[in-house]
Amino acid sequence: MKKKNYLVFAAMTFAALTACTSQKGAKETSGIDLANMDTTVSAGQDFFRYACGGWNDAHPLTAEYSRFGTFELLYENSQKQLRELIEGLAAKQSEAGTPGQKIGDLYNLAMDSVTLNKQGVEPIKPTLDRIAALKDKSQIIPTVTELLYNGIGTYFSSYVYADPKNSSLNIFQMRQGGINLGEREYYLDNDSVTANIREQYKLYISKLFVLAGYTEAEAAQKTADVMKIETAIAKASFSAVQLRNPEANYHKMSYDELKKTISGIDWDAYLKGLNIEAPAELNVEQIEPIKEVANLIQTLPLSAHIAYMQYNVIDAAASYLSDDFVAARFDFYGKVLSGRGENKPRWKRAVGSVDGMLGELVGQMYVEKYFPAAAKERMVKLVKNLQVALGERIDVQEWMSDSTKVVAHEKLDAFHVKVGYPDKWKDYSDLHVEKDSYWANVCRVAAWNLKDMYSRLGKPVDSEEWLMTPQTVNAYYNPSTNEICFPAAILQPPFFNMEADDAANYGAIGVVIGHEMTHGFDDQGRQFDKNGNLKDWWAAGDADRFKARAQVMVDFFNKIEVLPGLFANGELTLGENLADHGGLKVAFLAFQNATKDAPLGVVDGFTPEQRFFLAYATLWAGNIRDEQIRLYTKSDPHSLGRWRVNGALPHIQAWYDAFGITPDDSMYIAPEKRVNVW
Repeated sequence: MKKKNYLVFAAMTFAALTACTSQKGAKETSGIDLANMDTTVSAGQDFFRYACGGWNDAHPLTAEYSRFGTFELLYENSQKQLRELIEGLAAKQSEAGTPGQKIGDLYNLAMDSVTLNKQGVEPIKPTLDRIAALKDKSQIIPTVTELLYNGIGTYFSSYVYADPKNSSLNIFQMRQGGINLGEREYYLDNDSVTANIREQYKLYISKLFVLAGYTEAEAAQKTADVMKIETAIAKASFSAVQLRNPEANYHKMSYDELKKTISGIDWDAYLKGLNIEAPAELNVEQIEPIKEVANLIQTLPLSAHIAYMQYNVIDAAASYLSDDFVAARFDFYGKVLSGRGENKPRWKRAVGSVDGMLGELVGQMYVEKYFPAAAKERMVKLVKNLQVALGERIDVQEWMSDSTKVVAHEKLDAFHVKVGYPDKWKDYSDLHVEKDSYWANVCRVAAWNLKDMYSRLGKPVDSEEWLMTPQTVNAYYNPSTNEICFPAAILQPPFFNMEADDAANYGAIGVVIGHEMTHGFDDQGRQFDKNGNLKDWWAAGDADRFKARAQVMVDFFNKIEVLPGLFANGELTLGENLADHGGLKVAFLAFQNATKDAPLGVVDGFTPEQRFFLAYATLWAGNIRDEQIRLYTKSDPHSLGRWRVNGALPHIQAWYDAFGITPDDSMYIAPEKRVNVW
């Protein structure tokens, strides 16, 4: 179930430093590990390989991973830390209702393979039987809401979050869903690779039904029904690119208007099942795919909908059942879609599950042990330094009118900065973890989260709520609250190195901070004002000039061939590419500001400017399988790591100056053809 609206999550992160990060009298290092490099390649031919080739060679992909880079390395470290914390609780008897009891018992249930294998399909059998017993189509919508309370999404999703045009108020919202392959292209494209994925998906669906106790013939019919429904929804769904347009995904209407606009769904039954009153107003993000759901309910036999809902139950539960279900799900999603050779060991899956379900309970323990409170203050200071630099970048933009610059500064000054961990934690006291079954507790957590979310309907938005846990290796910008957030887990090398000088730190963490700030002014973020409202605050002509400059970025990435015959999607990745572009320019200016009175010298054979860009490139070190490249290209708004280096740096003049890049180098782009936005 999707809770977010237009959150712009960046696969970038940062850690704490100030303009002067070192201790007085301490000898600073370059922050550059020469072993990470491959100097047999010139900087102007392939900077990604030049900066990261050694790291990539030293970290070959294992069967467990479809991608492994610096983020995954930090994730591995954090999982080991969480394992120590969680297993410590799981090994002792804690008082009922305490955080230790909830965390420990849930982990033990996840680790108990003997019981899980004995139970088989038993934990979900009552739900499958209830669905099978449906006698009338009027029972479909009540069943859909029942499944939501088990954490199982079906035809579309609903959630409560800030009204995009009245960001202080939580309203009821709906959006497309119902397709388990995630992207409509998997159902519609006819190239050989995609067609094979569809065939493998059909085999997976059928296998799940057989494992659940149905005959081969029954499984075949149910698979056909599932594919008919998912394909129809996919045809009506917005593409990943279309979903990036905030205005096109905002359709506010009254409850009566909803009933008229999408008349084939019993909305009274839907709200009754969710246990909420009819809202005066609501937002339907995408009308067409939900209309198609109404059409499918009206036109397809009840048996098809029974099969579809049953499949969603089995698929959602498979990871929490016996080993044969787990293996079947991994064989498709892990091997076919991502190219992984083997599943994660059970302890990693168990830790991830507990972390996902009891995130802030685990987070409290994590920050107490691993995150120094003083880092929050240091982070806030650095963010201020980057804000100043971004303000200076705004001031020098010739394409932006003075009146727009004034409002841009107001938005910049209004950034809400979150560092490390929340000031207030979620209260899990009324969430119960029992020892009956792993899946039963998954359902309890889902129901608890759903009730918590719907309890906010019609209430003011809580701007202090975090959308990531402290132990998450990531960062984000949220336009609805105009906030930038940097969880504790990311505040470590290679993003920040306390022993390194400002060149490396500004090139790594400084760019990340600048990246998140620039999200407030990218193609999506610029459409929201300082208060988080979807509102046009640009003077006449400024938006057109912005779009013209941004189109240069779109066209550049559209020409990048990521696999033979497969090209990057410049429209899908525009926001992240613009954020990388702005982050580099803002951080480099902040670096210059920080060192202008005490310039840094050459260290380890590299100038300060060179170390800045080497540090940035190192963030994106990593290897990736072809299957994962294909998956990301279809669905991920972030460019691949290689192209966040080789696609970003050729548009930055300071990089040319640092490494003496000339027109003879293959990465060279003529100045008039470079992106120049922020």
